[in-house]
Amino acid sequence: MTEFAIILPLLVVLLFAVVQFGIAFNNYVTLTDAVRAGARKGVVSRGESDPKGLCEAAAHNAQGGLEQDSFKVDCSSTWQPGADVTVTGTYPYSISLLGWVVTSGDLKTVMKERVE
Repeated sequence: MTEFAIILPLLVVLLFAVVQFGIAFNNYVTLTDAVRAGARKGVVSRGESDPKGLCEAAAHNAQGGLEQDSFKVDCSSTWQPGADVTVTGTYPYSISLLGWVVTSGDLKTVMKERVE
């Protein structure tokens, strides 16, 4: 019983750390998928009047469970055939254990695709 009482807090902290890391990783995967969707929309929208707006709107529509206000996306290109569309997405994260912030920052992903 004594050994269990000593080890239990460490196991609980380890469990919470795994859960927090899982949430941060899930947010990163969702961010990457949203940026990919925006890049795909951007490469097929060169003939539209506002390809940048369509690209960013597609990324925001695909952002899933991320908070809309915290999710930032930027699309850039010359929109000429053969040019690259670069879509950058950022989303803040924070890993805290028992009320203490262990680490925080921004998740960032960049996707490049060639304009069709």
